[in-house]
Amino acid sequence: MQTIQTEPLTAAAFAPFGDVLEANGEFRLINDGMCQRHHDRAQLDFAAEVGPGNRPGISIFNAVPRALPYRFDLIERHPEGSQAFLPMTEHPFLVIVAEDCAAKPRAFLTNGAQGINLHRGTWHGVLTPLQAPGLFAVVDRIGASPNLEEYRYTQPWTVLA
Repeated sequence: MQTIQTEPLTAAAFAPFGDVLEANGEFRLINDGMCQRHHDRAQLDFAAEVGPGNRPGISIFNAVPRALPYRFDLIERHPEGSQAFLPMTEHPFLVIVAEDCAAKPRAFLTNGAQGINLHRGTWHGVLTPLQAPGLFAVVDRIGASPNLEEYRYTQPWTVLA
C-alpha cells in the first residue's frame, strides 16, 4: 500500500505549489481602525492567450466530507489558471499536491483558518473537506475553453493522519 502522512500547512512547505491564505504577518488597519487588511496574499494567474470570454470568477463549491485515512487515485490540474479555495467554515481540510504525475504526492492539513491558492498547472487532489459542511468560495478561471487535466495513479495512495 502506498501511503503519505499529513503535514501542517505552512507557507514555506507549500510555496512550490501555491500560496497559503491566512491572516498573519504584516497588515494595515482600515475601516476606522476596526479591521486588519492582510494585503495581496496570492498571485492570481490566468492565461490571456486562451481566448475572449475567459475571466476570473468566484464560485461556491459544496463538497462531501471525507475522513482520514483517505484513499485516492485521482489528481488534476488547471493549465489555464490558478485556483483559490477559501473555506466558508472554520474546519480543517486536506490539500493534496504533487510536483508532477510521477512524483510522490504530499498531503497538507489546514488549521481551520487557512485557505490556499494553487499555482496555475499545479497537480492537486480533489477538494477534500474533513467535516460538514464542505462549503468553499473558489476563485478560478471561468471560460469556454478546456482548463482541466486529470491523471489516475495505477495504484491508489492512502493519506494517514
